Amino acid sequence: MLHIDLLVPLTQLQSHLLCGGALIAVSIAFLAFITSEVTGNYSQVDRLWSILPPVFAWCFAAASHWNQRLVLMAVLATAWGARLTFNFWRRGGYSWPPWRGMEDYRWAVLRSSPALAGPWRWRLFNLGFVSLYQVLLLLLIALPSVAAAGEARPLNLLDAGAAALFIGFLLLETAADQQQYEFQTEKHRRRRAGEPLDGEYGRGFRSSGLFGLARHPNFAAEMAIWCTYYLFSVAATGEWLNWSAIGAVLLILLFQGSTQFTERISRGKYPEYEEYQRRVPRFIPRPWARRPVF
Repeated sequence: MLHIDLLVPLTQLQSHLLCGGALIAVSIAFLAFITSEVTGNYSQVDRLWSILPPVFAWCFAAASHWNQRLVLMAVLATAWGARLTFNFWRRGGYSWPPWRGMEDYRWAVLRSSPALAGPWRWRLFNLGFVSLYQVLLLLLIALPSVAAAGEARPLNLLDAGAAALFIGFLLLETAADQQQYEFQTEKHRRRRAGEPLDGEYGRGFRSSGLFGLARHPNFAAEMAIWCTYYLFSVAATGEWLNWSAIGAVLLILLFQGSTQFTERISRGKYPEYEEYQRRVPRFIPRPWARRPVF
Protein backbone atom coordinates (compact mmCIF):
# COMPACT_ATOMS: atom_id res chain seq x y z
CA MET A 1 0.00 0.00 0.00
CA LEU A 2 1.31 3.44 -0.94
CA HIS A 3 1.71 5.83 2.01
CA ILE A 4 3.84 8.73 3.27
CA ASP A 5 7.13 8.42 5.12
CA LEU A 6 9.90 11.00 4.99
CA LEU A 7 12.16 9.38 7.58
CA VAL A 8 13.12 6.07 5.99
CA PRO A 9 16.81 5.40 6.84
CA LEU A 10 19.20 5.31 3.90
CA THR A 11 20.86 2.11 2.82
CA GLN A 12 24.63 1.92 2.52
CA LEU A 13 24.33 2.20 -1.27
CA GLN A 14 22.10 5.27 -1.04
CA SER A 15 24.50 6.97 1.38
CA HIS A 16 27.38 6.22 -0.98
CA LEU A 17 25.47 7.66 -3.96
CA LEU A 18 24.53 10.82 -2.09
CA CYS A 19 28.06 11.47 -0.85
CA GLY A 20 29.60 10.80 -4.26
CA GLY A 21 27.02 12.95 -6.06
CA ALA A 22 27.48 15.83 -3.61
CA LEU A 23 31.27 15.71 -4.01
CA ILE A 24 30.97 15.84 -7.81
CA ALA A 25 28.39 18.65 -7.68
CA VAL A 26 30.40 20.86 -5.32
CA SER A 27 33.56 20.35 -7.37
CA ILE A 28 31.78 21.31 -10.59
CA ALA A 29 30.16 24.32 -8.90
CA PHE A 30 33.51 25.74 -7.79
CA LEU A 31 34.99 25.11 -11.24
CA ALA A 32 32.05 26.96 -12.83
CA PHE A 33 32.47 29.82 -10.34
CA ILE A 34 36.18 30.23 -11.05
CA THR A 35 35.64 30.01 -14.82
CA SER A 36 32.88 32.62 -14.76
CA GLU A 37 34.95 35.01 -12.66
CA VAL A 38 37.98 34.67 -14.93
CA THR A 39 36.07 34.97 -18.22
CA GLY A 40 33.30 37.37 -17.16
CA ASN A 41 30.73 35.00 -18.70
CA TYR A 42 28.24 33.87 -16.04
CA SER A 43 26.42 31.23 -18.08
CA GLN A 44 28.85 28.43 -17.22
CA VAL A 45 26.22 26.44 -15.30
CA ASP A 46 23.74 27.09 -18.13
CA ARG A 47 26.03 25.04 -20.39
CA LEU A 48 25.88 22.18 -17.90
CA TRP A 49 22.17 22.33 -17.13
CA SER A 50 21.17 19.68 -19.68
CA ILE A 51 24.28 17.53 -19.15
CA LEU A 52 24.62 16.98 -15.39
CA PRO A 53 21.28 15.27 -14.58
CA PRO A 54 21.87 12.48 -17.14
CA VAL A 55 25.45 12.10 -15.86
CA PHE A 56 24.18 11.75 -12.29
CA ALA A 57 21.47 9.32 -13.42
CA TRP A 58 23.96 7.06 -15.23
CA CYS A 59 26.40 7.16 -12.30
CA PHE A 60 23.61 6.07 -9.98
CA ALA A 61 22.52 3.33 -12.39
CA ALA A 62 26.07 1.99 -12.68
CA ALA A 63 26.56 2.00 -8.90
CA SER A 64 23.33 0.03 -8.49
CA HIS A 65 24.74 -2.69 -10.81
CA TRP A 66 22.35 -1.60 -13.55
CA ASN A 67 19.08 -1.83 -11.69
CA GLN A 68 16.36 -1.95 -14.36
CA ARG A 69 14.40 0.99 -12.98
CA LEU A 70 17.51 3.16 -12.66
CA VAL A 71 18.56 2.29 -16.22
CA LEU A 72 15.09 3.30 -17.46
CA MET A 73 15.34 6.56 -15.52
CA ALA A 74 18.81 7.23 -16.94
CA VAL A 75 17.60 6.61 -20.50
CA LEU A 76 14.73 9.07 -20.03
CA ALA A 77 17.02 11.66 -18.43
CA THR A 78 19.39 11.27 -21.39
CA ALA A 79 16.55 11.86 -23.87
CA TRP A 80 15.65 15.03 -21.96
CA GLY A 81 19.31 16.13 -21.86
CA ALA A 82 19.97 15.44 -25.55
CA ARG A 83 16.97 17.51 -26.64
CA LEU A 84 17.77 20.42 -24.34
CA THR A 85 21.47 20.36 -25.27
CA PHE A 86 20.55 20.53 -28.96
CA ASN A 87 18.16 23.42 -28.34
CA PHE A 88 20.81 25.30 -26.36
CA TRP A 89 23.44 24.63 -29.05
CA ARG A 90 21.35 25.91 -31.97
CA ARG A 91 20.71 29.14 -30.06
CA GLY A 92 24.47 29.74 -29.81
CA GLY A 93 24.95 28.44 -26.28
CA TYR A 94 28.09 26.44 -27.06
CA SER A 95 31.31 27.52 -28.72
CA TRP A 96 35.02 26.84 -28.61
CA PRO A 97 36.66 27.27 -26.17
CA PRO A 98 33.70 25.97 -24.15
CA TRP A 99 33.67 28.76 -21.56
CA ARG A 100 32.81 31.30 -24.24
CA GLY A 101 29.54 31.64 -26.13
CA MET A 102 26.16 33.11 -25.34
CA GLU A 103 25.46 34.49 -21.88
CA ASP A 104 21.90 34.53 -20.57
CA TYR A 105 20.71 38.16 -20.85
CA ARG A 106 19.17 37.98 -17.36
CA TRP A 107 22.59 37.79 -15.67
CA ALA A 108 23.52 41.21 -17.09
CA VAL A 109 20.23 42.66 -15.82
CA LEU A 110 20.86 41.19 -12.37
CA ARG A 111 24.44 42.51 -12.27
CA SER A 112 23.13 46.03 -12.86
CA SER A 113 20.50 45.86 -10.10
CA PRO A 114 21.12 48.02 -7.01
CA ALA A 115 20.87 45.03 -4.67
CA LEU A 116 23.85 43.38 -6.36
CA ALA A 117 25.84 46.49 -7.23
CA GLY A 118 29.50 46.20 -6.40
CA PRO A 119 31.92 43.41 -7.28
CA TRP A 120 31.79 41.60 -3.94
CA ARG A 121 28.00 41.44 -3.76
CA TRP A 122 27.83 40.01 -7.25
CA ARG A 123 30.74 37.66 -6.57
CA LEU A 124 29.00 36.21 -3.52
CA PHE A 125 25.75 35.87 -5.49
CA ASN A 126 27.65 34.16 -8.29
CA LEU A 127 29.22 31.71 -5.83
CA GLY A 128 26.13 31.03 -3.74
CA PHE A 129 23.32 31.01 -6.29
CA VAL A 130 24.57 31.05 -9.87
CA SER A 131 27.17 28.33 -9.29
CA LEU A 132 26.65 26.36 -6.09
CA TYR A 133 22.87 26.38 -5.70
CA GLN A 134 22.12 25.67 -9.35
CA VAL A 135 24.55 22.76 -9.61
CA LEU A 136 23.26 21.27 -6.36
CA LEU A 137 19.73 21.64 -7.72
CA LEU A 138 20.74 19.57 -10.76
CA LEU A 139 21.84 16.87 -8.34
CA LEU A 140 18.65 17.17 -6.30
CA ILE A 141 16.31 16.67 -9.27
CA ALA A 142 18.15 13.39 -9.93
CA LEU A 143 17.60 12.18 -6.34
CA PRO A 144 14.61 9.94 -7.23
CA SER A 145 17.23 7.60 -8.74
CA VAL A 146 18.91 7.39 -5.33
CA ALA A 147 15.59 6.73 -3.59
CA ALA A 148 14.85 4.01 -6.13
CA ALA A 149 18.23 2.39 -5.48
CA GLY A 150 17.18 1.13 -2.05
CA GLU A 151 15.16 -1.97 -1.31
CA ALA A 152 12.89 -1.36 -4.25
CA ARG A 153 9.79 -2.97 -5.66
CA PRO A 154 10.04 -4.53 -9.12
CA LEU A 155 8.97 -2.51 -12.15
CA ASN A 156 5.21 -1.95 -12.10
CA LEU A 157 2.37 -0.06 -13.71
CA LEU A 158 3.31 3.20 -12.00
CA ASP A 159 6.72 3.01 -13.69
CA ALA A 160 4.98 2.57 -17.05
CA GLY A 161 2.70 5.52 -16.35
CA ALA A 162 5.61 7.70 -15.23
CA ALA A 163 7.58 6.83 -18.38
CA ALA A 164 4.59 7.65 -20.60
CA LEU A 165 4.03 10.98 -18.84
CA PHE A 166 7.74 11.83 -19.02
CA ILE A 167 7.78 11.23 -22.78
CA GLY A 168 4.55 13.17 -23.25
CA PHE A 169 5.83 16.23 -21.39
CA LEU A 170 9.15 15.96 -23.23
CA LEU A 171 7.31 16.09 -26.56
CA LEU A 172 5.30 19.09 -25.35
CA GLU A 173 8.46 20.91 -24.32
CA THR A 174 10.06 20.06 -27.67
CA ALA A 175 7.09 21.47 -29.58
CA ALA A 176 7.06 24.67 -27.49
CA ASP A 177 10.79 25.27 -27.90
CA GLN A 178 10.51 24.62 -31.64
CA GLN A 179 7.68 27.15 -32.00
CA GLN A 180 9.69 29.73 -30.08
CA TYR A 181 12.82 29.02 -32.11
CA GLU A 182 10.96 29.39 -35.43
CA PHE A 183 9.40 32.65 -34.26
CA GLN A 184 12.68 34.19 -33.11
CA THR A 185 14.52 33.02 -36.25
CA GLU A 186 11.91 34.57 -38.54
CA LYS A 187 11.74 37.80 -36.50
CA HIS A 188 15.49 38.32 -36.71
CA ARG A 189 15.53 37.36 -40.41
CA ARG A 190 12.93 40.04 -41.16
CA ARG A 191 14.90 42.62 -39.21
CA ARG A 192 18.11 41.84 -41.09
CA ALA A 193 16.29 41.94 -44.42
CA GLY A 194 14.56 45.21 -43.60
CA GLU A 195 11.13 43.62 -44.01
CA PRO A 196 8.11 44.95 -42.11
CA LEU A 197 7.36 43.40 -38.72
CA ASP A 198 3.59 42.87 -38.52
CA GLY A 199 1.33 40.86 -36.25
CA GLU A 200 3.11 39.12 -33.42
CA TYR A 201 6.46 39.91 -35.05
CA GLY A 202 5.66 43.58 -34.52
CA ARG A 203 4.70 42.89 -30.92
CA GLY A 204 8.06 41.20 -30.48
CA PHE A 205 6.98 38.04 -28.65
CA ARG A 206 5.26 34.79 -29.58
CA SER A 207 1.57 34.68 -28.69
CA SER A 208 0.22 31.96 -31.01
CA GLY A 209 0.32 28.16 -31.01
CA LEU A 210 1.11 26.75 -27.60
CA PHE A 211 1.98 30.26 -26.47
CA GLY A 212 -1.64 31.24 -27.05
CA LEU A 213 -2.64 28.68 -24.40
CA ALA A 214 0.04 29.49 -21.81
CA ARG A 215 2.74 32.14 -21.68
CA HIS A 216 5.43 29.59 -20.82
CA PRO A 217 4.37 26.11 -22.02
CA ASN A 218 8.02 25.01 -22.19
CA PHE A 219 8.62 25.96 -18.55
CA ALA A 220 5.41 24.20 -17.49
CA ALA A 221 6.51 21.05 -19.31
CA GLU A 222 9.97 21.24 -17.72
CA MET A 223 8.52 21.32 -14.21
CA ALA A 224 6.11 18.50 -15.07
CA ILE A 225 8.97 16.37 -16.42
CA TRP A 226 10.82 16.37 -13.10
CA CYS A 227 7.65 15.88 -11.07
CA THR A 228 7.02 12.84 -13.26
CA TYR A 229 10.61 11.68 -12.71
CA TYR A 230 9.86 11.71 -8.99
CA LEU A 231 7.05 9.18 -9.56
CA PHE A 232 9.69 6.51 -10.21
CA SER A 233 10.77 6.82 -6.58
CA VAL A 234 7.14 6.38 -5.55
CA ALA A 235 6.91 3.25 -7.68
CA ALA A 236 10.10 1.92 -6.11
CA THR A 237 9.45 2.76 -2.46
CA GLY A 238 5.68 2.73 -2.16
CA GLU A 239 5.90 6.19 -0.52
CA TRP A 240 3.77 8.89 -2.12
CA LEU A 241 5.89 11.49 -0.36
CA ASN A 242 9.55 10.77 0.26
CA TRP A 243 12.73 12.81 0.70
CA SER A 244 13.68 12.72 -2.99
CA ALA A 245 10.81 15.15 -3.76
CA ILE A 246 13.00 18.05 -2.65
CA GLY A 247 14.54 18.51 -6.11
CA ALA A 248 11.20 18.84 -7.91
CA VAL A 249 9.88 21.21 -5.22
CA LEU A 250 12.95 23.48 -5.40
CA LEU A 251 12.84 23.44 -9.21
CA ILE A 252 9.22 24.61 -9.15
CA LEU A 253 10.12 27.40 -6.73
CA LEU A 254 13.05 28.43 -8.93
CA PHE A 255 10.81 28.65 -11.98
CA GLN A 256 8.31 30.83 -10.11
CA GLY A 257 11.00 33.40 -9.33
CA SER A 258 12.86 33.23 -12.63
CA THR A 259 9.66 33.46 -14.68
CA GLN A 260 8.48 36.48 -12.72
CA PHE A 261 11.86 38.14 -13.30
CA THR A 262 11.80 37.27 -17.01
CA GLU A 263 8.32 38.68 -17.44
CA ARG A 264 9.29 41.92 -15.70
CA ILE A 265 11.99 42.34 -18.35
CA SER A 266 9.50 41.49 -21.11
CA ARG A 267 7.02 44.11 -19.88
CA GLY A 268 9.76 46.70 -20.13
CA LYS A 269 10.69 45.66 -23.69
CA TYR A 270 7.27 45.01 -25.24
CA PRO A 271 4.38 47.48 -24.69
CA GLU A 272 1.69 44.85 -25.36
CA TYR A 273 3.11 42.18 -23.07
CA GLU A 274 1.02 43.29 -20.09
CA GLU A 275 -2.18 42.75 -22.08
CA TYR A 276 -0.87 39.30 -23.06
CA GLN A 277 -0.38 38.55 -19.37
CA ARG A 278 -3.99 39.48 -18.64
CA ARG A 279 -5.36 37.25 -21.37
CA VAL A 280 -3.14 34.16 -21.21
CA PRO A 281 -2.25 32.18 -18.04
CA ARG A 282 1.39 31.74 -17.08
CA PHE A 283 1.74 27.94 -16.99
CA ILE A 284 -1.58 26.05 -16.98
CA PRO A 285 -4.01 26.62 -19.88
CA ARG A 286 -7.61 27.55 -19.11
CA PRO A 287 -9.40 26.57 -22.33
CA TRP A 288 -12.82 27.12 -20.72
CA ALA A 289 -11.95 30.80 -20.16
CA ARG A 290 -9.84 31.42 -23.22
CA ARG A 291 -10.16 34.75 -25.01
CA PRO A 292 -8.48 35.85 -28.25
CA VAL A 293 -4.95 36.95 -27.44
CA PHE A 294 -5.15 40.11 -29.52
